[in-house]
Amino acid sequence: MGYADKLATRIAAIKSALCVGLDPRPEGNDLAATGRWLQQVVEETAPFAAAYKPNIAYFEAMGLGGMDLLAGLLKDMPKDIPVVLDVKRGDIGETQKYYARAYFEQLQVDAVTLNPFMGYDTLAPFLSSEEKAVYLLCVTSNGGAADIERQRLTDGRRVYNLVGDMVERARREGAITEVGLVVGLTNADSRLLSELPDAPLLIPGLGVQGGELRSLKGGNRKAPVLINVSRGILYKNPELSFAEKARDFATQIRDALEL
Repeated sequence: MGYADKLATRIAAIKSALCVGLDPRPEGNDLAATGRWLQQVVEETAPFAAAYKPNIAYFEAMGLGGMDLLAGLLKDMPKDIPVVLDVKRGDIGETQKYYARAYFEQLQVDAVTLNPFMGYDTLAPFLSSEEKAVYLLCVTSNGGAADIERQRLTDGRRVYNLVGDMVERARREGAITEVGLVVGLTNADSRLLSELPDAPLLIPGLGVQGGELRSLKGGNRKAPVLINVSRGILYKNPELSFAEKARDFATQIRDALEL
């Protein structure tokens, strides 16, 4: 089963397109306590999670112990829930080859995020893995998306259209790995989405970042969509359980996407 099929099956089974971001911020570098906290997050949110998205930066900041923690967390993840490792790597081909081996072969995640702005050749080492996917940064949720991603080209298109072209090229050239896009909810609208290929979308920006789900209205996209929430589940409203917050976001997303 390919990545998109696995994800679509999960979304259909639980009627949720919620992606739970895992961004641990340990106090005092207590790795054992952080590990227990992450396990609790996963256990409580699993009924509502279409996918999980650990951000590797938070684990790297804890040193080698943090990477061991990530490896253990991934090993214990529910097998029917895809994992997107947020790494945003983008480097020359030889380096990318080893990144691909690290994430797909060693950590065995289902998908990763990549920065495509050094060109298509930097994606190639990731495109020959079966049942895997990559999400290319396209229009991100930060204000700086206006600096490069949303800049207009001489032909009237915008820089993010060039990233969409990479998705089409991967299809034409028979890439085995599925290629999707990262589109920030704070910068999304129906017009922008209509300009991008019908590919899996990873959409951050709901919750603390202030994105609104109505931005996704319109269009006729068929590929599975993931709406990521990190801080809104992990840190906001601490009087509520992780399960309660995940259920609330899953319901909002279900209603907006009419799942």
